[in-house]
This record gives sequence, structure tokens and C-alpha cells, in this order.
Amino acid sequence: MTTVPRFAALSAPAHWRTVDFISDLHLKTEEPATFEVWQRYLRHTPADAVFILGDLFEVWVGDDAAVPGSFEARCGQVLSAARAELFFMCGNRDFLVAGAFLARHGVRPLADPTVLAFGGARWLLTHGDLLCTGDVAYQRFRAQVRTADWQQAFLARPLAERQAIARQMRAQSARHQADAGFYADADAGLARRWLVEAGAATLIHGHTHRPGDHALGTDATGRPLAQVVLSDWHIDGGTHRAQVLRLSADGALARIDLGTI
Repeated sequence: MTTVPRFAALSAPAHWRTVDFISDLHLKTEEPATFEVWQRYLRHTPADAVFILGDLFEVWVGDDAAVPGSFEARCGQVLSAARAELFFMCGNRDFLVAGAFLARHGVRPLADPTVLAFGGARWLLTHGDLLCTGDVAYQRFRAQVRTADWQQAFLARPLAERQAIARQMRAQSARHQADAGFYADADAGLARRWLVEAGAATLIHGHTHRPGDHALGTDATGRPLAQVVLSDWHIDGGTHRAQVLRLSADGALARIDLGTI
């Protein structure tokens, strides 16, 4: 049986009225329109806080890649200029984003998973990859690259070498997705176990690129449990998808479509 992880906890300040959740933007130089929509969104969102639940970047090979003039440095400038409080949870593509980079741009790190107390309710937040237990090869890879030894050895390589490795891994991942024909989905039974253990009614996550809302039965008290999957973002090309999930203090959830701005 898959082990239920330890849940971090975050209590929203009393003045928060609205919070946003986004994930899987996969920002990269090849998709400038996605970058521009993200930049505009962070400048104008009315939310008090924005929770970035992983894979903000297509790839992150180390904070030293954010040299002046680089795409990574431009992304950092956008984060610094955001009007809302920002929280960042690592995803499977950007798990090497470090605290120093986040602190430099006023972003708070967020553990995966975290229970957010907001509006009198508990909301369970995760990137989502830990729930995709059916992707056995990925789970083995994840366990390897999240170790301190692996990361220390990788970050010790020259920047150019790390960037070349990242390009190879991106190409391999694209071939894998093309062969499989779909992204692995989250295990509904495991998601329900997480909610019960966390004392939360709603799980919010990304990773699967399958935005939607799913009922997960009820807990022991009869309270309905739900799984809300965030949208990935792709403005370039033929997809034109970019959504924000907005949560109000009264518990109302709404999907805000940014794909046409």
C-alpha cells in the first residue's frame, strides 16, 4: 500500500479574500505567448495570493542558469513584479528551483503536499505526480532525482552540460508521451486516502494536464470529497488553453479562462 505522506500546513491571513491556483505553465523560450499571458496575469490578478503548484518552468537545471539577460532571469523579474503574494511548489520539471532564487524574487516555497486553511475550510494542495502511481518508471526516476546526493552531483556539473542533459531528457519525455498517447492519471483511491488523512474535503493539483472536477465519495462523516485538477497552459500553437482556479473565502471555486487575453 502506498504510504500517505506527511502534510505541511499553511494558515491564510485573515485579510485574504481570494486566492488563485495555477500549474503546468511549462514556461520556455519557444512559447513566448504563454510567457506574455502569465506576465500580464501576475500584474493584474485581483487575488491576494497565487499558489503555483509545480511545473512553472519546462525545465530548471539550477539557479545559476538565471544569469542576467537569460529567460530564467526574465521569469524572475516577472515574479518580483507580481501584485499578489506568491507561493511556489516544485513540480517534476522544476524540482531544482532553490530557496535562494525564490527568496530573491519574494516567493515563498511550499512543501508538497500542503494543507491550506482558508475561509473556514481545509484545502489539500499538491503538484500531483506523487498520486500517479501507475507510472512506475516515473516514480522510480522521481525517487532517484529527489535525493540530496543525486542533486548535489547534478548541480556540480558545468551549466552547459546540465542544459544539454535537460534537452535530452525533454526529448525523451516527449517521445514517451507520444508513445503512451496520454499523461498518467492520478489514483482516485489514493487521492481519497490523502483527503481523509489530511482532514480536507477538496484536493487541488495539476501535473496530469487533464483539467476537471471529480467526486471521490464521502468521508466517515458523510462529507463529500472532491478532486479538482488544474489546467496546463499553452497559448502558442493550436491549444490556446490557460486557466486559473480562483477560490473565494466563502468556499466558491471558479475557473478563469485566460486563453484569449
